[in-house]
Amino acid sequence: MSETTTITTIVAASPERCYELAIDYERYPQWAADIKEARIRTRDDAGRGSEVEFRAAAMGRSTSYVLRYNYGSNPLRISWRLMEGDVMKRLDGEYEFASIDGEPDVCRVTYYLSVDLAVPIPGFVRRRAEGKIVHTAIDELKSRVEAGLVA
Repeated sequence: MSETTTITTIVAASPERCYELAIDYERYPQWAADIKEARIRTRDDAGRGSEVEFRAAAMGRSTSYVLRYNYGSNPLRISWRLMEGDVMKRLDGEYEFASIDGEPDVCRVTYYLSVDLAVPIPGFVRRRAEGKIVHTAIDELKSRVEAGLVA
């Protein structure tokens, strides 16, 4: 059974800069510590990755998975669904980048994640793993974009 974990933070960068970093999948290994490889399999009509294959460190081993990204009508929201995975049955999530009134170079980043592993593990271990994933995703994105390292 999967549950959704949500985390929100304020980032000292525009929503557009955060979004730009978040969709630059091939550079994830440069700033997301657990991502070892990222390869875009297919792109949408706008040139953004629509299916992306990842290899990542997870619970002391290597895992591979493919995510399908959806950009929808909100230009500052990205969602994804797990298409293939060796240790997960579900890895669905979303980034949402919202502007803050009167603060053009500050945004609110919300990250949602729902994980369901292929093998049963105790709830506290699953929650710890989910917490590590969401904190790593949002904290490392924040550090990278605030350091001005967006390509």
